[in-house]
Amino acid sequence: MEIKDTVAWDKYVKANTDEYGKAILDYAERWANLLESSIKKGQKLEDIADELSHKADTDGITGFMYGAAVQVLAHCWKHGEELRIWHNLKTQIKDEGEKANKNGGVLNPALISIG
Repeated sequence: MEIKDTVAWDKYVKANTDEYGKAILDYAERWANLLESSIKKGQKLEDIADELSHKADTDGITGFMYGAAVQVLAHCWKHGEELRIWHNLKTQIKDEGEKANKNGGVLNPALISIG
C-alpha cells in the first residue's frame, strides 16, 4: 500500500491495537493493495472498488468498519481521495455524498433511517 501520509497512518496503527481497530486497518490495507494492483493493470478505481471491497473482507467486517476503513484510506493512502469521492457518491441516498465530497467528509454507510 502506497501511503501518502505516514505520520497519520502511524497514528492510526498506534491508536488501534485492539482486535476491532486492528481489523479495520488490516481490511483497509488489504483493500488498498488489491486496488493498487488492479489500478497498475489499467483498471479504474470506480470500476473495481466495490468488488474488491468484498474480496478484501476476509474477516466479516461491519458497515461501520467499512466506513472507518474508507476514512483511514482517505487520509493516508495515495488513492484515498479518489476512493472517498467514489464511496460518497455510491453511498448517498439524495445529494449528501456530493455535499460530503465538497467538504472533505466521508459518509457513514452504517446509518439507517426509520420513518
